Amino acid sequence: MRQRGFTLIEMLIVISIIGLLAVLITPKLLGVLGQAKRTKATQDIQTLGMAIEMYTVHNGKPPTTEQGLKALVEKTAAEPVPSRWQAGGYLKQKLVQKDPWGHEYVYVAPGLHDPDFDILCYGADGMPGGTGDDADIESWNLEGTPAK
Repeated sequence: MRQRGFTLIEMLIVISIIGLLAVLITPKLLGVLGQAKRTKATQDIQTLGMAIEMYTVHNGKPPTTEQGLKALVEKTAAEPVPSRWQAGGYLKQKLVQKDPWGHEYVYVAPGLHDPDFDILCYGADGMPGGTGDDADIESWNLEGTPAK
């Protein structure tokens, strides 16, 4: 009775093909992942912008920089205390999520670029500036649509 199996040469060929495919496909997958994170950050900034607009409608002005984005999920005691804060907050998920890279979104009110507020994500590196995945995503300069 004769046993059938793979020879060492056949195994090396298969491993080489798998390695070649990994080298060709991995960079494309990483590029798609980076773009997905940038898209998520853009959507988050738009959502935060809409929540701030609703907060502003109820309370006459957006939260201050000191009150921060946290004012969208819990009533702040910091001045100016919101007069008509919406019970349950202004974000469906009841928390201010971090950006896709694990950093806090930057909120400034009044804004430096928009008279009411600015929201920024510093990208993968968490630092101002940068290119590619490290590039900033800004509420006043979103790709396609404004935050508010």
